[in-house]
Amino acid sequence: MARPLLRTLSDIRTMTSHTRPPIRLVSVNTVPDRAQKVIGAVIDNVKDKYDIVHVGNSATIKGVKSLLESTQPPPDILFCASMWTPEEQEEIQKIAKQTIPGIKTNGTPTGLHTQVGPDGIVRYLVERIDDILAEK
Repeated sequence: MARPLLRTLSDIRTMTSHTRPPIRLVSVNTVPDRAQKVIGAVIDNVKDKYDIVHVGNSATIKGVKSLLESTQPPPDILFCASMWTPEEQEEIQKIAKQTIPGIKTNGTPTGLHTQVGPDGIVRYLVERIDDILAEK
């Protein structure tokens, strides 16, 4: 007896989603619990399109290089939280790109969390994720 078409398409979607390589993400946030919650919500919002795994967080700029070097396989994306000044975000992203050539980075606008709260940060990142991943 033939299987229903919907069941077959569902199986194909499941197989396809499992064949996507995971996108490994690290964050730089002085409040690791907040980073975990925000990144977790972003991951949940884009799970039908991307398999993102939050593999680590550095609470300090000094810790960024060692986090990147110790994370294996290397991360694909680095997110800077909005508590960092534009200059600090630039420094963090420079460290990331020097340590892992080709890593994609995103600096959330300074102070955005204070203005829009965690839900606003999630919306901002979900809206930007395609552009971040397309970054050359």
